[in-house]
Amino acid sequence: MHGSAAPLTTSVSSWLLVLLCAVSGAYCLRRALGSGGAAADAVMGWGMALMAVPLGGRGDGWRTPVLGVVFCGAALHALWLLRGGPHHAHHLVGSLTMVYMALLAGPASEHGPEHSQAAGPPLLTGALLLYYAGYVVLGGTRLITAGDLVPPRPTADRGGPAELVGACRLAMGMGMLAMLLTM
Repeated sequence: MHGSAAPLTTSVSSWLLVLLCAVSGAYCLRRALGSGGAAADAVMGWGMALMAVPLGGRGDGWRTPVLGVVFCGAALHALWLLRGGPHHAHHLVGSLTMVYMALLAGPASEHGPEHSQAAGPPLLTGALLLYYAGYVVLGGTRLITAGDLVPPRPTADRGGPAELVGACRLAMGMGMLAMLLTM
């Protein structure tokens, strides 16, 4: 029962997560023409897609340093953007979470689960799980409420309806939550 069915479902769910994150990243990249926040969302979406690609332990040595550098850069950018207000704090948390997950999925885990850390410090992993669960629930609630009360309107940053922007961010939040749950 657990033989060939488990890897197939894991592979399918991994590729669905890759697709979800890549599509969200592509949409945010399109929006990024007029907004620094959208550029940060695009980097996050594409980085999450790259991290979720199931390589099966082969050729995985390059991923940790590349993603570490990209997301440390994104964290520095989010820290710089915090000057404009607390909205970018989520980008900072997201970038640092991706660095954390990249480090945990790095070379130490190549030798199998018996030789690697289980999921990092349980308190930090638990706090991140709570943060993203709350983010997803709050984002979903806002999306449902916004859809009922206000007709779709374009956003100021050339991104289309505000609900679509919220759905994009919600999808990436769910992807982050899914990746944290699989650690």
